[in-house]
Amino acid sequence: MNKLVSYYNHSKEELSKVIFPIKEQVRSAYMSVFVVVTVITIFLALVDLIMSFTLSSFIG
Repeated sequence: MNKLVSYYNHSKEELSKVIFPIKEQVRSAYMSVFVVVTVITIFLALVDLIMSFTLSSFIG
């Protein structure tokens, strides 16, 4: 039982050291990820389109 109480106390102590992000930080990180993923998606779509067009012109 002492180990369980000790574990609980250590966990509570460590959890008090954690700094949780505020709403603005979460929103900013979300927007950054969204923009980067969107840019990469558009880039890969353009590369796919160019390669598809090039390959179809060689074949056909």
